[in-house]
Amino acid sequence: MLELLLKNPYEMELRESKSLPDPCGDEVKIKLIYGGICGTDLSVYKGGISYATYPVRPGHELLGTIIDAGKEALYQPGTRVIVQPNTFCGVCVKCQIGKTNICRNKKSLGINTDGGFSEEFVISSKFVLPVPDELPNEKAILIEPFAVVVHALKKVEITKNTSVAVIGCGNEGKLAVLLAKYLGAEVTAIDIHPLKLEQVKKLGPNIRVVAPGDIAGETFDVVIEAAGTKSSIEDGMRIVTPGGSMVLIGITQESSFPVAHVVRNEITLYGSIIYQFPDDFIQTIEYLKNDAFHVEPVVSRIMPISDFKRAFESAFSGDYGKIILDFRRESIV
Repeated sequence: MLELLLKNPYEMELRESKSLPDPCGDEVKIKLIYGGICGTDLSVYKGGISYATYPVRPGHELLGTIIDAGKEALYQPGTRVIVQPNTFCGVCVKCQIGKTNICRNKKSLGINTDGGFSEEFVISSKFVLPVPDELPNEKAILIEPFAVVVHALKKVEITKNTSVAVIGCGNEGKLAVLLAKYLGAEVTAIDIHPLKLEQVKKLGPNIRVVAPGDIAGETFDVVIEAAGTKSSIEDGMRIVTPGGSMVLIGITQESSFPVAHVVRNEITLYGSIIYQFPDDFIQTIEYLKNDAFHVEPVVSRIMPISDFKRAFESAFSGDYGKIILDFRRESIV
């Protein structure tokens, strides 16, 4: 069985590993189809996440087919599933009130427990969800990252003609642009990189793209911060209209907080981390099933796992959208 292993930061290899044991209890064994490379994977690769453990098998954006199941598994072999890669205990105070996304005992695949960048892997069936037959693999692999955006945008009201600014046009930013536009908003996408703005233009018509310096004096009903930098957060607070809201998706360690500006203008700030499972995944699937929701341009490259080095280099470059690894044996040979 082929798997990726990150021995230490900057030390990753593709290796043959021993066959997995049969699943037991509620576990399922999944044969992977696609794995998406996420910014988190890149941070773990560089040693940029303090709670990451090594060696670790990376990968948490995972789509595959169940090939074996324990006696108590929720789903049977042959079921195509997407993986929810953040475990939750179900018994802590946060889990008891439904906030499983901030479970005190949470483990994250590919960070502090082995992920799924391998031909096969085993996981509890409570962390997977069937994918409808009508949803192609190329859309289905985006369910997990898109669910992050779906969860975040539930915190604010976006309807027809709501003015929305999305700061940061990486993959999460692009998905936020698409969802806000789908909900009827007048969307402005903001990024310092011209190439990313060119990529946003390919998402569809009537999306305004600008550099940060091109919006002097403008304000927006809702600001979605998806860049995760100190300056982008500070700039975002300044462009929220009085009485408006800002949702923080990107993560940075610290930023200056203009308390007087926020208080005097009654600006509401929301932090948003991952999603509620399965509700946000189910909502995401409903969006993706709609033929009018075109997420295909978000994916730039689908590459065989044997070409993982070039795939990660492409992701690191910032010159592409989502990079997908294909784990099917026929794609490798």
